[in-house]
Amino acid sequence: MSSLIDQMQHHVSVRDFEATPLSMTVKQQLIVAAQSGSSSNFVQAFSIIEVTDAAIRDEIATISQSAAYVKQTGAFYVFVADLYRQATLLEKAGHSLAGIQNMEALLVATVDTAIAAEDMAVAAESLDLGICYIGGIRNDIARVAELLGLPAYTVPLFGLTVGIPKTKNLVKPRLPQVNQVAQNQYDVHQATNLVQYDQQMQNYYANRGRNQQQTDWSTKNTAFFSEVRRPAVASFLKKQGFTLN
Repeated sequence: MSSLIDQMQHHVSVRDFEATPLSMTVKQQLIVAAQSGSSSNFVQAFSIIEVTDAAIRDEIATISQSAAYVKQTGAFYVFVADLYRQATLLEKAGHSLAGIQNMEALLVATVDTAIAAEDMAVAAESLDLGICYIGGIRNDIARVAELLGLPAYTVPLFGLTVGIPKTKNLVKPRLPQVNQVAQNQYDVHQATNLVQYDQQMQNYYANRGRNQQQTDWSTKNTAFFSEVRRPAVASFLKKQGFTLN
């Protein structure tokens, strides 16, 4: 097995970092990695904002309910799905903006942004750093956009903490491939037959070193999706100029 694949199999989200800032050399390596990924039609529809201002970082930490590891980490980035550049190009050429306002364009930008962030994450872990995605910035997505001065046709999707880990959790067992991988057609029976995985996850939650719980994967997912989360995101997207059509 290659060292890269072995590294990827040992990924965990880190929520306990040393306060040591990352060097400019390391941060440049991470940015280069993020910019090197695939991009649909090479539109490169993302931007990365490093948050170094303590007041802005503190407020984002409060919004995302992740103060302990947003405020104390080597670097903190916000990844932005960004079609503002393309909007500017279209306006200069006198063309309609309909081509970037629709749902497909927003999906393209979202996928581009996610690929860039994951490339940064893999690069960071190759340097023995730890990372944690911060989706909680969408708890008040409009305020985060305001804090970062984001223009129309941009969406702050998530933050990414990168730093030197003080402690790490155990690796969570992933879904068995039989539940997640199929050939030619979706297998509805195999995809939803979760008895084996629930038992495995029940053992994991009961025996992990910290925050032990009596639960399993199905129970946690049922609870998570039994309520509508962050309903303000849709209205924010429309305010930013996306039609969602």
